Amino acid sequence: MAARLFASALLALVTACTRPAGPPLEPVAGFEVERYLGTWHEIATIPSWFQRACATDTTATYAPAPEDPRWIAVRNACRTDAGEEKVAIGRARFTGPPDRAALEVTFLEPLGFWLWAVSGDYVVIALDPDYRWSLVAHPSRDYAWILAREPRLADAVLGRLRATLEAAGYDPCRLVLTAAADPRRGARLCDLELPRPGRDA
Repeated sequence: MAARLFASALLALVTACTRPAGPPLEPVAGFEVERYLGTWHEIATIPSWFQRACATDTTATYAPAPEDPRWIAVRNACRTDAGEEKVAIGRARFTGPPDRAALEVTFLEPLGFWLWAVSGDYVVIALDPDYRWSLVAHPSRDYAWILAREPRLADAVLGRLRATLEAAGYDPCRLVLTAAADPRRGARLCDLELPRPGRDA
């Protein structure tokens, strides 16, 4: 039941107003989906009501979708204060060429059919060349995720991504550090003392 409720809560993202709050986001070019598959740890995000129950260990895992090779199977998970795992299962697909990191995601599957009419935008606007970290944005600027392969990210990279968010029209003060392995967890991204881009990133 908890997993179903979590999945339903995530519909707040896919049914939210998608009117752009700024210039169009620029997706990463030369995207290689095979390298993007696997598990990512949430490092920072804009707090959303559908994630309030998540206390730690928030992850997103991507794999080939069994029903369609053009789709990506999505598994979002986290743990509550009580240690309960909450899971949401969805599907993602590209909105254009597969080498351009602009996708849409849905978590609705009525009667066994994925409902793309209520999908939400998932745009990768920054990506490590070795696919160690990723910055995911939404046209409304109400959602953003910094993801990494490890549960903590170097400050030099965080500084670079903070600058990228600002350039994309985000207020970095809205993002909160959620990295499970970072003692500053809960701090706003704008309040962290981070290196300026170009020095160590």
